[in-house]
Amino acid sequence: MRKLSVLSLTLLIFYACKESTVVQENTTVYFNGDIITMEGEEPDYVEALVTKEDTIVYVGPLQDAKEQFKNAKEVDLQGKTLLPGFVDGHIHFSSLGAQALGANLLADPDGNVNTIDDLVTTLKTWAENNGPEIFDGWIVGVGYDDAIFGEHPTKEDLDKVSTEYPVLAIHISGHISVMNSLGLEKMGYTAETQDPEGGKIRRIEGTNEPNGVLEELASIPMSFKLTTPTTPEKIKLFFNAAQDIALSFGYTTVQEGRAQASHESLTTFAESGDLIVDVPAYIDYSLPEIMETSWYDKNYKDHYRIAGYKLTLDGSPQGRTAWRTEPYLVPPPGAGKDYKGYPAIPDDNKVQEIVDNAYEHEWQLLCHANGDAAIDQFIKTVANAVEKYGRGDRRTTLIHGQYLRYDQIDSLAKYDIIPSLFPMHTFYWGDWHRELIGEEKGSHISPIKTALEKCGIVTSHTDAPIALPNLMMIMWTTVNRVTRSGDIIAPEEALTPYEALKSITIWGAYQHFEEDTKGSLKKGKLADMVVLSENPLKIDPMKLKDIVVLKTYKNGELVYTKNQ
Repeated sequence: MRKLSVLSLTLLIFYACKESTVVQENTTVYFNGDIITMEGEEPDYVEALVTKEDTIVYVGPLQDAKEQFKNAKEVDLQGKTLLPGFVDGHIHFSSLGAQALGANLLADPDGNVNTIDDLVTTLKTWAENNGPEIFDGWIVGVGYDDAIFGEHPTKEDLDKVSTEYPVLAIHISGHISVMNSLGLEKMGYTAETQDPEGGKIRRIEGTNEPNGVLEELASIPMSFKLTTPTTPEKIKLFFNAAQDIALSFGYTTVQEGRAQASHESLTTFAESGDLIVDVPAYIDYSLPEIMETSWYDKNYKDHYRIAGYKLTLDGSPQGRTAWRTEPYLVPPPGAGKDYKGYPAIPDDNKVQEIVDNAYEHEWQLLCHANGDAAIDQFIKTVANAVEKYGRGDRRTTLIHGQYLRYDQIDSLAKYDIIPSLFPMHTFYWGDWHRELIGEEKGSHISPIKTALEKCGIVTSHTDAPIALPNLMMIMWTTVNRVTRSGDIIAPEEALTPYEALKSITIWGAYQHFEEDTKGSLKKGKLADMVVLSENPLKIDPMKLKDIVVLKTYKNGELVYTKNQ
């Protein structure tokens, strides 16, 4: 019996050793770089991370990793930085395709359109090189900025681009657009057309004739319709372009922040098998019936799911359509000195019905509100809904909150509303905001540090295609609060680099109810990862915007590599 026991033990050791030398399928060890887990209150570094198929199976010392996972594939990070894949607090995935495929009308540093003449030239060049068939016969550009120009272009400016084709130029806010004469004609906008509720058709001074500039609900439905693909060929073209740009900036989860007709296009793209990133969509409040479909789920189907409900209560602060309690110091053309912007939904009772509907059905609610009057309207209706339906774990989120007052932050904390703020404004429009609402208030836009201290969690966002979906630019603006002119505004509202990084990783995942599977590098979570050229926690904060994404991994698969 003793000889048999020794023999058995020998065989067990032999087979165990043999098992350990077999190549472990779909297992990869990452090492020799700064691996930041994003777990904990302070930066946590590990020597190695191991993935098996789509899951992280180990984080810890390199020696232990090599002993446990012998003959696994090795990825030498060569001193670069490994982080969880990025999760933006608010972005419009469906619109990234239009940004990628249309004319780039952004000003420096993201484009070259710094004057109206530049805009005309850029649209002409795009039309010559691409042809309007991409947008069903329209010439389309995205991202012009009247804060740079000093004024909006008009239909006369866009008539210089073409009188043969309709032309659409979308403002950098996404809430305003300009059409040429033919575009206005095709949309049925004439001197007899009344302004829609929550929108405005700007007129030639002294007449009712449209001047080409369209605000809010006179613009947004038209812009969405023209830039949302519907045919299978266009859906593939637009969403592949959107996905490519997202992956190049390190996104592994890309929110669709206001789904309307885009929902049908997204389901088509998802079912085709071409969707790689995860897309949680928030359905516009005007389409509650979509919330009743099988796409509303905590789990993804083909990388797509409906995650919640989207309410929009006002417009753009830089476009001066955000709804304030005090007048703008510089009203838009044609407005009086008492102009405060305006609500998207003037009737509080209607807003209450929308919020109640979300709370009753336990749909997560995201609310776009920039001006403090719109934020007041939101907080009041949420307070009433909480009283009726209870607090719960709803993760209701305020999107943008550009002119958020400090007393309102206390209310966000009181009603468990997550602030998802937009500190990129400090650079792009910090100087402009100080002109619009005054030095003191304009300097304290995006009060993200106070929001973090009072609410315990914040997310930040690019709102792309409002800006490029560059999350390193988000970090740079959130940490430095530097304006275009070089001024530092309200430095006490700056986040630390680590806090800024949490706002686009683990806190972003939490906002989407996905913190158990995403947002940090932890055993059992999805292998959604990004490799950066530099460690954002170790370099000069003023160089954060120069960091580039080198690689993006989704579910353990390398899905993007930067061309060298």
